[in-house]
Amino acid sequence: MSDPWFHLLAGNDNFDSLYGRRDLNIGRLYIHRKFVTSAIRKLSFPVMNRYIQNLIQQGEHQRLDFKFEVSDAPKLARTFSAFANTEGGKLLIGVKDNGTIAGIRTDEEAYMLESAAHVFCKPKVDYTLKSWTIEGKTILEVDVSESDSKPHLAPWKDNEWKAFIRLKDEIFVANSVQVEVWRNQHSSRPTLVKYNQEEASLLDYLSEHEGISLNSFRRLTGIKYPLAKKILANLCTIGVIQLHYSKEGVSYRLNTDYNISE
Repeated sequence: MSDPWFHLLAGNDNFDSLYGRRDLNIGRLYIHRKFVTSAIRKLSFPVMNRYIQNLIQQGEHQRLDFKFEVSDAPKLARTFSAFANTEGGKLLIGVKDNGTIAGIRTDEEAYMLESAAHVFCKPKVDYTLKSWTIEGKTILEVDVSESDSKPHLAPWKDNEWKAFIRLKDEIFVANSVQVEVWRNQHSSRPTLVKYNQEEASLLDYLSEHEGISLNSFRRLTGIKYPLAKKILANLCTIGVIQLHYSKEGVSYRLNTDYNISE
């Protein structure tokens, strides 16, 4: 089957929200059949340039990442994993960390994206792909949605596969409590929490301290790792406490927005 052409007319929500108008004839949308879950849209009008410039001016944040080039599919898979496991986001390929448009170096980078998302992510991460031409340079815009199939794993050190999350503009390895929370959320059974001495000690401690680590919780209560992990995961699942990631490690803090009376 030959590749079809479609007309992308006014009413595109992305452009409506950016420019507040619905009378814009944007151009043509080209669906490239060689990508199973991806579509490359080749559009190079001034309005498109403003769209990309608006994204770049935001700088990198939790839902936006810049990549100068794609040369390591397993490493890129961690970014796919992190976006899918968190809130989703966009990748701009061919843009330096400082926002400079460099353009992709080779068409092979598009194939590398597919390898990262489908071969080096378990389960695979679906994405959409658009190609923009600005000042003669090609930029790839990759959209990843938050997944309903968490956790997505990607290669890590020593041939291990880990789940990743993205917070602000950084990627962290999801710890075992986070993985347990995802399992609870996918379970058909409700998460039941007993208010025993261990839970009471934890909440009393957090009412007077900013946070606590899993190991500190174990020392506080004298319980073993599996039970400590289960208690923390259950309390995170129902929203009483929250995981807090930092370069120093993971801690657990009271959720100040949680109404325990509910």
